[in-house]
Amino acid sequence: MKNGLIIINCIILTIGTCGGPLLTRLYFTNGGKRIWFMSFLQTAGCPIILIPLLVSFLSRRRSNRNTNNAENTAKTKLLLMETPLFIASIVIGLLTGLDNYLYSYGLAYLPVSTSSLIIGTQLAFNALFAFLLVKQKFTPFSINAVVLLTVGTGILALHSDGDKPANESHKQYVIGFLMTVVAAVLYAFILPLVELTYKKARQEITFPLVLEIQMVMCVAATLFCVVGMFIVGDFKVIAREAREFKIGGSVFYYVLIVITGIVWQGFFLGAIGIVFCASSLASGVLISVLLPVTEVLAVVCFREKFQAEKGVSLLLSLWGFVSYFYGEIKSGKKVLDKPQPPETELPILPVSDSVA
Repeated sequence: MKNGLIIINCIILTIGTCGGPLLTRLYFTNGGKRIWFMSFLQTAGCPIILIPLLVSFLSRRRSNRNTNNAENTAKTKLLLMETPLFIASIVIGLLTGLDNYLYSYGLAYLPVSTSSLIIGTQLAFNALFAFLLVKQKFTPFSINAVVLLTVGTGILALHSDGDKPANESHKQYVIGFLMTVVAAVLYAFILPLVELTYKKARQEITFPLVLEIQMVMCVAATLFCVVGMFIVGDFKVIAREAREFKIGGSVFYYVLIVITGIVWQGFFLGAIGIVFCASSLASGVLISVLLPVTEVLAVVCFREKFQAEKGVSLLLSLWGFVSYFYGEIKSGKKVLDKPQPPETELPILPVSDSVA
């Protein structure tokens, strides 16, 4: 069952990691300008989670009914989450909403390939926060990965004008770059925070409960972005923006909006699903390994430039990932090869032939 959950979460995380940035950039390159609106869409697809939650509730109710216990059937809880976990999920959701805004702001002014390389650095910060929050152990390989990923981002920063879109100023590019770096750091903090929440929860963490946590987080993040949309007046201009969209007009615009919301929901659901099945660091590693695929797709779909500096940064990022992954395999092998203490055999007691 757990292996099946890992496979499912890996699939939807792959779709979200590769598809979300491409769809968001497609919006910005064809006349879309509403950053808060794009931030809103990253978690607005959360009603989809209601489907598996309903299936889970009906399954629990059917299970209680099969026990022929009418009282248990009547008392089947609609929600499993208790108050402390609910409050923690809201806090993490608000942080997620802020992270969505930072990421969308960066993607509005950066090519997808550059943004993906920057987001790749979240693995280094993820390892640091995992060490501080959930006592994740460091190895020489993980330290090497941190150094390589940091140097790779530094190379991009030193040659920041090479892939700047023609219609954007140097200031917009630099601000977008910095916003994306902060978004990477913040999301690297959020994943271990979710894992810490699982560990500190005073109730058993099951996958249906993980879905409830994701639902609360997304609702909180969405409401955070809705407030931002009201402040900047996004609701007043969405209809006009749809009519003026460069490709496909209003119909394509609204289809793009719906698909973007669904795909991004796959990213968030897959990410916290991997945290549940494995760890926050494993989730960060999977996100990082998918980023080169996103970069290649961005070059193909948007014909973005791929200069030598970006290639070097990509190689350093891949090297860092391989270093980390090799270290994890080696650590796991040591655990498996560790000799187990011999079982203590109890002496066989003599059997009496006497009859009681």
